[in-house]
Amino acid sequence: MKETLDALWRSDGRAIRATLARLLGDLDLAEEALHDAFAAALEAWPRDGVPANARAWLVSTGRFRAIDALRRRARFDVALAELATRIDTEEAAPSGAAGDDPLADDSLRLIFLCCHPELPEEAQIALTLREVCGLATEEIARAFLVAPAAMAQRIVRAKARLRERRVAFELPDRAELPARLDAVLRVVYLVFNEGYFASSGATLDRADLAAEAIRLARLLAELLPDPEANGLLALLLLHDARRAARVDAAGDLVPLEEQERSKFDRVAIAEGVSRLEHALAARRFGPYTLQAAIAAVHAEAPSSAATDWTQLVGLYELLRRVEPSTVVELNRAAALAMRDGPAAGLARLDELLAGGELDHYAPAHAARADCLRRLGRNAEARAAYEQACGLSKQEPERRFFERRLRELGAEPTTSRGS
Repeated sequence: MKETLDALWRSDGRAIRATLARLLGDLDLAEEALHDAFAAALEAWPRDGVPANARAWLVSTGRFRAIDALRRRARFDVALAELATRIDTEEAAPSGAAGDDPLADDSLRLIFLCCHPELPEEAQIALTLREVCGLATEEIARAFLVAPAAMAQRIVRAKARLRERRVAFELPDRAELPARLDAVLRVVYLVFNEGYFASSGATLDRADLAAEAIRLARLLAELLPDPEANGLLALLLLHDARRAARVDAAGDLVPLEEQERSKFDRVAIAEGVSRLEHALAARRFGPYTLQAAIAAVHAEAPSSAATDWTQLVGLYELLRRVEPSTVVELNRAAALAMRDGPAAGLARLDELLAGGELDHYAPAHAARADCLRRLGRNAEARAAYEQACGLSKQEPERRFFERRLRELGAEPTTSRGS
């Protein structure tokens, strides 16, 4: 039974939390109700059997457990009694997929709530990753490069601000949706990033998160005819199409140039390219569409050697004008290394690393190590791979760096716990 509930938690836990948040009108109450519902199932289901609609049972049980808890606490706070009565008398609409109306999707509702303009940008992203995606505070803190305690306080303050401003758990009017779109697209993109390349852990990806991000991106593309909504969906599809080729049978990372392209999902690539063409036709696209164009070049190339690196460098030039960042510059440097040779790429990478912003970013040191390896500067390559290995929190990535070190004639010295 525990295995059944663990599987339900992974597959439906986020959606149940989102529905409970709508029904209860409070994020913390929804979190508590979610855990209470699963605890009740662990007690009841071995005796009574798994209900036909397990998800609906968990939502209903969580809702009633929350009402009971509020009534018990009402002895100390009259307002809680009023809240319990309101929740009890309101009709509990069933949870589920969006059907014909994307606005009916509770996860999408919750994203728009977490991206409320009352909250600062970083708080919007952190709250969404916590409440919609169920990421642990420690995982989010790593993504923001801050201490877990500081991130926990940021999330607590964001929830408190929503309560203080009495922000309703409702979607904005359709006329207001475009003004909120940028923030929502950004968090869906970040959700996918965590699903496609987990920030830490024993596996390269988290397929459930990536699938949820693609589902939400589809809803957004349907909800708003915005080029960037299509661009984002194209980007996610084109990246996800390579999933099966990104790891070997042992779960170890396979770099792009070594991936078996026969394993690419051609159906996903075709849809991604179609979505990309639709976005490009609008001629007012942004960074997600440009990134999708880059992903399409990689996905459609018959081999690494046949990749159009000149086109990729040009696309990165456009991207850095639209959305300048050190990570974009890093990726452009890697493309330069493929177009003009490792010496050209290394020169640009050294310039970027001299700026200090990428000191603690493992992919930057890995890119530099690769250029050094290709130039035959093995001692320097080993040192760079050691740096990358020490910075990585991701087991498959770390094993890949260790493999490169052994290929260069050195045993890794970095502790796995570092």
